[in-house]
Amino acid sequence: MISSVVIVGGGTAGWMTATYLKAALGERIDVTLVESRNVSTIGVGEATFSTVRHFFRFLGLAEHEWMPECHASYKLAIRFENWREKGHYFYHPFERPRVVNGYSLADWWLHLRPGDRFDRDASVLAALCDAKASPKYLDGTVFEQDFLTGEGDPRATPPGQSTQFPYAYHFDATLLARFLTRFGVERGVRHVLDDVLDVRLDEDGSIRNVLTKEHGELTGDLFVDCTGFRGLLLNKALGVPFVSYQDSLPNDSAVALRVPVDVARRGMRPCTTATAQDAGWIWTIPLLDRLGTGYVYASDYCSPEEAEKTLRDFVGPAADDLTANHIRMRIGRSARSWAKNCVAIGLSSGFVEPLESTGIFFIQNGIEQLVRHLPDGRDDERLREAYNRQVGRVMDGVREFLVLHYYAAARDDNQYWRDAKTRRIPDGLAERIEQWRTKLPDEDSVYPSFHGFEPYSYTAMLLGLGGLETRSLPVLSRLDGTDALKEFARVRQQADTLTARLPSQYAYLAHQHEAAAARTPA
Repeated sequence: MISSVVIVGGGTAGWMTATYLKAALGERIDVTLVESRNVSTIGVGEATFSTVRHFFRFLGLAEHEWMPECHASYKLAIRFENWREKGHYFYHPFERPRVVNGYSLADWWLHLRPGDRFDRDASVLAALCDAKASPKYLDGTVFEQDFLTGEGDPRATPPGQSTQFPYAYHFDATLLARFLTRFGVERGVRHVLDDVLDVRLDEDGSIRNVLTKEHGELTGDLFVDCTGFRGLLLNKALGVPFVSYQDSLPNDSAVALRVPVDVARRGMRPCTTATAQDAGWIWTIPLLDRLGTGYVYASDYCSPEEAEKTLRDFVGPAADDLTANHIRMRIGRSARSWAKNCVAIGLSSGFVEPLESTGIFFIQNGIEQLVRHLPDGRDDERLREAYNRQVGRVMDGVREFLVLHYYAAARDDNQYWRDAKTRRIPDGLAERIEQWRTKLPDEDSVYPSFHGFEPYSYTAMLLGLGGLETRSLPVLSRLDGTDALKEFARVRQQADTLTARLPSQYAYLAHQHEAAAARTPA
């Protein structure tokens, strides 16, 4: 029976794990987290997708309790710039295409071509991002509630599926870790600030304890490796091998800047922006006090000095005198994320580059699955095997989805982008791509295991990237498209209505901060 857990490493992964375990198991488990004052966290994992709300809800945290302290903002989509050609952009929104007469608006769009951009024709979120709007009114009501009524009004979700949550978050990862540190300690997490000098093993190869500089030996029934790319416990001490994804995803480096901006004047687009460059892409993440930005690149095509210059030129004069943070990324996953009595969560488990903001998702999935698979002394190995299968498949599925971004991008103006069309792709993806040329992705034709992305995400990328020819379903030429055209018109009308009614994202977040300040005792 596991009654004590030692987490090695803090940051987002460590403190999300600690607080979730205490929320799930309370006094039935002792949680110790040890982190060093001398080891800095990467601290640039600032974008999420919509499932992260379950984590905060599980901890019992409302948005007003944590968002202001973490300078958080809303994310309705990812905006892809220059992936098809320079000057072009499109959105991958948190919005499933509506269904009309049994067929997705994506299928109807290919057949009817009501406009030149699928995202703008079939999504209200694209318009909200362009307008820099908040997904909430000032009273805290989520915008989609405007459209929950009306018999016969086609919904944004297919029959039998729950309504999709329309937004995720951006936040300062360092501030979130700091917030969760206080939150966790108040709920019984033992916080040890110390350097780990050694990881000691028993004769059976499991971890006996970790030796710290000032606190001596820390022992537990289970050890959680949150040491990032170092993989101090799982990879180094236990020798679990690492499976690289770099044969299909070559971006292995990043350089990041924290850019102060006048958000009130500039405004805040409620999305992450991924701008294609000559050897990768640049992220732009709007927070309430600054922009988080960084260039993710392949070192085979670009030097660190060239990457930093590209990023500074992209940011402009605001980048002057800012310190750049260079990061070497380990792209792939551990062969097993759980070995013996050690579980890796976060970067020590695996990472599939920052595109699509999956880092926090991997952390959350790993923690949730850990709780579900906690052993009690019986069938421990079977539970570990089930955990490793699920976690491995999630990362392998995300790998497929990200490879598609590069393979299907129409951009081919240099060797990096031309090589993206000929680089090895994962087994199974080539066959799926051939299916998608004649029938858009559905539940039967995407990666078959849960990996966080639904078929609509694949469709949004295929129709936005423009490098893969797709044809409409032949049957639609035999059907009346009147209802579909009416629904496209309804999307445009609803988008216009929302952009007129909703406050700007900056206005909403400033209001949220004022309310939080009013609740804080003087």
